[in-house]
Amino acid sequence: MSSNTSAACQSCRFFDEHKTNAGQASGDEGLCRFNPPVSQPEPQGHGLWPVVASKDWCGHFAADVTPAE
Repeated sequence: MSSNTSAACQSCRFFDEHKTNAGQASGDEGLCRFNPPVSQPEPQGHGLWPVVASKDWCGHFAADVTPAE
């Protein structure tokens, strides 16, 4: 499946382009929003979503929703 880009993270409904504070996309990376954020060991730490490359893929792929849906 490594050569099949149609199931890549960038085409998944759970892929969120990671934008910097300036509103620019952060390179070829994004956040996977399939699961809730992962908690951090420190009590004051914020939860973080996994950072994935746009060309990555996993078994949770779900195509983007089309406007007709």
